[in-house]
Amino acid sequence: MSGAKSILLFAIVISLVAGAAQGKYSGGTGEPNDPYRIATAEDLNDIGNYEEDWSKNFILVNDVNLAQYTGTQFKIIGNDSFPFTGVFDGNGHRICNFTYEADAADYVGLFGYISDPNAEVKNIELIDPNINALLWVGSLVGYLEHGTIIDCCVDGGTISGLGSVGGLVGENNGSITVSSSSASVSGGGPLGGLVGVNAEGTITNCWSSGSISGSQGIGGLAGASSSAGIISNCYSTATVSGSVVVAGLVGFGHSRITKCYAAGPTYGVSVVGGLVAIGATEQVVDSYWDVNTSGQTTSAGGVGKTTAEMKTSATFTDAGWDFVEIWDIGENQTYPFLRTEPAGDSNHDKKVDLSDLAILSSHWLEGR
Repeated sequence: MSGAKSILLFAIVISLVAGAAQGKYSGGTGEPNDPYRIATAEDLNDIGNYEEDWSKNFILVNDVNLAQYTGTQFKIIGNDSFPFTGVFDGNGHRICNFTYEADAADYVGLFGYISDPNAEVKNIELIDPNINALLWVGSLVGYLEHGTIIDCCVDGGTISGLGSVGGLVGENNGSITVSSSSASVSGGGPLGGLVGVNAEGTITNCWSSGSISGSQGIGGLAGASSSAGIISNCYSTATVSGSVVVAGLVGFGHSRITKCYAAGPTYGVSVVGGLVAIGATEQVVDSYWDVNTSGQTTSAGGVGKTTAEMKTSATFTDAGWDFVEIWDIGENQTYPFLRTEPAGDSNHDKKVDLSDLAILSSHWLEGR
């Protein structure tokens, strides 16, 4: 073989080896200690092309703008035949302009279907998502069968569909915590500002705002929550309107609802509640709605309070609300709001553990 050909062959081999070493996306191997690095819109869209990666670990390393994908161009991650079972860490970054338009499609969201007890989607901020689909529709997840969503939020945007439609998640059978949505949600029903249907899931330390409108089973936080569901330490200030079974927090509210409130305007034709429209009143514990701002004097559970009472801490502390670790309030000025980080969380990882104690100790030793 001539010297020139040898050099060319060597260059080709080196190129192939380098490409193999680089792997998919913008780096990483998908293992827990070396997650796939998602740095571009192309990276994020590409996940949907590789079902074999849907059990892997991902981390977002840049803000991503998905404006280039319109209609049905974005490759949704996970479906009911092959769900996402891995871990996606947004790493505090933003995903902007996620758009999906397919009014006959089910299981629509950035993640269409998630199903694994160890699956996680966390630390993501969705900016201005715009989605129109049929059933099980949410900006982040269409259907959460098993798994956890933590510290995810939706800022603005519009989400619409026929049923099981939520600003963040279409249907929840897993766990959603420290998450929120200000998207406008519309369609048939059930639909809610955060979750369309909370079937057998838990929703804790979450909130919603925006405008929520539909036909039947409309709630500021959730359209429906079954007897196996749990909602605690949540609130809604959303404007809610619909025809039948409409409420400030949950339309069909048959689940355990503890230490929650609603304070948004609530309009409906029949079966309308300030906090809950239909439900077992004994399941609603230490929860309230604003009779002035909602325009509603009755509810299937909860206690109606005036705006002045809703902005007084004693209303809530007398009922055992935690105003140290979970809630805070501007006395006589604001409604209660959730602390996004618990007291003592020095490293801002949403939990208090030995790492925080180590930081506190180091600051003490330094005289701070």
